[in-house]
Amino acid sequence: MEIEQLRYFLQVAESKSITRAAELLCVSQSALSRSVQRLEADFGVPLLVRKTRRVELSDAGVKLKSRIEQILAILDDTRAELCDDGSSGRIRVGSIPTIAPYFLPAFLKRFSQSFPGALVEVYEETTKNLLHQCSQGEVDFAILALPIENRHLETNALFDEELLLALPSDHPLAERKKVRLKEIEREPFVMLDEQHCLSDSILSFCSSRSFQPVSVGRTNQLSMVQELVSLSHGISLVPQMAVDKDRAKTRIYRSIAGKTPKRTIGVVWDPYRFQSRLSKSFIDLLHQYCDNP
Repeated sequence: MEIEQLRYFLQVAESKSITRAAELLCVSQSALSRSVQRLEADFGVPLLVRKTRRVELSDAGVKLKSRIEQILAILDDTRAELCDDGSSGRIRVGSIPTIAPYFLPAFLKRFSQSFPGALVEVYEETTKNLLHQCSQGEVDFAILALPIENRHLETNALFDEELLLALPSDHPLAERKKVRLKEIEREPFVMLDEQHCLSDSILSFCSSRSFQPVSVGRTNQLSMVQELVSLSHGISLVPQMAVDKDRAKTRIYRSIAGKTPKRTIGVVWDPYRFQSRLSKSFIDLLHQYCDNP
């Protein structure tokens, strides 16, 4: 049994397809099938339930997948520990779509200047997927909105940011410096799909103010929300970091009067995994950057 076989099996288990897994691994389907078959022969039990268009894990396959994840995590940690020189290595950082394109580029530029020998891999995912990847050791850090529901992960708040009201530039309320919630209670809202935590932040804030926004559209990209606002399809609440990057003249942003809606941005990691000196430097520089962008 070889480590490569374990990695191959894990990819099949996650892809639920020999074809897709082979594409991701850059190997032939026949070679991948033989690798899985050798594992099944070694253990003496079927690991996959093969169906017409997909494969599923057998009970034994489910148990093996869990063990493989633990084995590979130990191997990755060991490799990182043995090769830890404090200045080179790999950092895998994930972030949610409403943070990644607005926050990460400038920070990663500063990080690469301080640690030119480090390789940084970036993954953009929803909060749910990032927490899973962090727990499984697939990413080292996740930058997302707090709080999270996972007591096994370490969290560290970085900063708070305001959510600003996005309006078409010709909207009657565009002349106001601040807008009261009661003035928009009949306005249609455009928001991200429910899988995005920004929508939860918006709904939670509105609920705390006894206000229920009327949603007329949902999308997967914040940039699309902004464009729909420009087209007068509705209004929305947009994070400050996205507002700072917006150069369009077809929409404007205003603060909500009174208690302003905010979200807390934080970094999450698994405290039970080995933390290299480079990883610790990543966290330190992240805090320095947030204190002094």
